[in-house]
Amino acid sequence: MVQGSQKKIAAINDLTGYGRCALTVSMPVISHMKIQCCPVPTSILSNHTGYEEYFFDDYTGRLPAYLRMWKKLGLEFDGIMSGFLGSKEQIGIVEEFIRQFRKKNTIVVVDPVMGDHGKIAGTYTEEMCHEMRKLVSYADIITPNLTEACKLTDTPYRESGWKMAELFELTGKLRAMGPEKVVITGIPQGKFIANYMNQENEEPMLLRTFREGTERCGTGDLFASIIAADAVNGVSFVSSVRKASLFVKKCMIKSMEMGIDRKNGVCFEEILHLLKV
Repeated sequence: MVQGSQKKIAAINDLTGYGRCALTVSMPVISHMKIQCCPVPTSILSNHTGYEEYFFDDYTGRLPAYLRMWKKLGLEFDGIMSGFLGSKEQIGIVEEFIRQFRKKNTIVVVDPVMGDHGKIAGTYTEEMCHEMRKLVSYADIITPNLTEACKLTDTPYRESGWKMAELFELTGKLRAMGPEKVVITGIPQGKFIANYMNQENEEPMLLRTFREGTERCGTGDLFASIIAADAVNGVSFVSSVRKASLFVKKCMIKSMEMGIDRKNGVCFEEILHLLKV
């Protein structure tokens, strides 16, 4: 643990005022898990881009000075996690941040937010995808969805029908890039949704839960935040993935019960007390 008795995670992502995603999810969740969440805003949005209109302020030009001040102050972190990055420059800034701030026991979690359902986000270029592969090589843990896992490894994408041997090969390619622990999230399996784990010196494992409702924004941020906090708290990877999966499911159910609009993400606040540290 660094600098005092409370652990700290630097969370690098956009700050979206409305819609429950990115830092507005990570900050309360990580804080609830008894870790100080230190945000690094890559951009500021009034609401997420799933809405027809939104205010957007790119923070790329301000990030170097922001992080230089942290370095000048000698700040240290037990964990570093990154989410959506909007440009090649931002990916490079995160790489440099990891190089400068990573200590012997600092855990780095990268959620390579690049796309879904076989499609890469419109803001992503091939050059950015190449840079994301470099960023992944710095990580201890990565949490890609199926689309992102395929893109990172140049594997042909398909929505369903994945065999265990194929998932083992896919996660093996990802681990060969550098991370010790990989979980591919949101794998469709009929009535189920699955997460496939592969970690060093452990048997790979597939965890399935019943699919609840339709997709909502912010679930990946919620999942990755729990994984990062648990890793810093010393929780086993298998226990952490199981916890994150079940909590996301509970949030989906609660959101449907309350009639929360899909665009407003998952209503985690109502049941945050159920998330065990």
